[in-house]
Amino acid sequence: MPIAVYVLGLAVFAQGTSEFMLSGLVSGIAADLDVPLSAAGLLTSAFAVGMVVGAPLMALSSRTWPRRRALLLFLAVFVAVHVVGALTPSYGVLLATRFVGALANAGFWAVALTTAVSMVPDRLKGRATAVVVGGVTIACVVGVPAGAVLGERWGWRSAFWAVAIVSLPAVLAVLRSIPGGRGTDTGAAPVPVRDELRALTGPRLRPVLLTMALVQGATFCTFSYLEPLLTRETGLGAGWVPVSLALFGVGSFAGVTVAGRFADARPVAVVATGMTALALGWAALALAAGRPALALALIPLLGMLAFGTGTALITRVLGLASGAPTLAGAFSTTAFNLGATVGPWAGGMALDAGFGYRAPVWVSALLMVLALLVAATTAKGRRSRAGERRPSAVQRSAGGRL
Repeated sequence: MPIAVYVLGLAVFAQGTSEFMLSGLVSGIAADLDVPLSAAGLLTSAFAVGMVVGAPLMALSSRTWPRRRALLLFLAVFVAVHVVGALTPSYGVLLATRFVGALANAGFWAVALTTAVSMVPDRLKGRATAVVVGGVTIACVVGVPAGAVLGERWGWRSAFWAVAIVSLPAVLAVLRSIPGGRGTDTGAAPVPVRDELRALTGPRLRPVLLTMALVQGATFCTFSYLEPLLTRETGLGAGWVPVSLALFGVGSFAGVTVAGRFADARPVAVVATGMTALALGWAALALAAGRPALALALIPLLGMLAFGTGTALITRVLGLASGAPTLAGAFSTTAFNLGATVGPWAGGMALDAGFGYRAPVWVSALLMVLALLVAATTAKGRRSRAGERRPSAVQRSAGGRL
């Protein structure tokens, strides 16, 4: 595996830390800037919206640039907005930095995914995708808890400074290890945007992207409300929350690693097995939430299944979207973050409706059932179209006589 692929994973680790660390910093931000908790919570929403909008927008804006230049620019903007965020006394400026930082993060993700798979042979594309996505899982294990500790000891601004500092080695590593070519690095003219959009919105890719959004929606629906589930339903103390998040992150890293090794050879089987297991697993967690030992055992397993299936789906999109070398990574990023936006919203709706702290987990199970229905309907439609194209025995016989 080229060292450049691991460099991209390092950069994604720093950016993933920024994306998720606010969950442990909102109280400090609200108190320091004298805004309500709900306003501090909007900082997370601003980042999610920036990721959804930014992936295709940034990928289109940079499609004719050399990849190294695009990656460096996105990283430089990301570092700059975190420095501004760490210094500003204004909530409005901080909100703007979260949105702009998400645009840069989304652009980096889109270019990084396509860059990683372009540098390896077909048999290693799944593993290269896993290395890049693995940066997010390591952020969940190490970066997010570290950000919470920094925020508790030295204030929320220290976490922003830490993200900026951790990103600097990634800037230098990208500068030294990423090829400077543009597009697919073959010297060929870029694929027209219209052709890329046609490939991505075709009947083969639409259901895969929708499935990815549903799977990620299920994952982040429960992940966002794991703290109240564990402390108010399972009966664990607050000290178990970071432990549980770390367990989820360890499972996620294992899932990404395993999926990277098998997704290339049998992508459909990996996705189908993972989705079925997730539907059953979320339902099992909802039923077992009152039993601490069982709930803690299920958390890393679900992390492994969620991120392993998500990695296999990204690999599937990149494999099917050969006609969209620029936008395939962008659409994958958008689908991923659309799920990360809609899932917590759906879980919050269930909580507000008074269905209890297990409700988000049941919503996750429901989203996985919907994902399975989309996949099954797509497979059935594909078989039906294949049957229509295949001549019947009578037609073959008649054709033989003509």
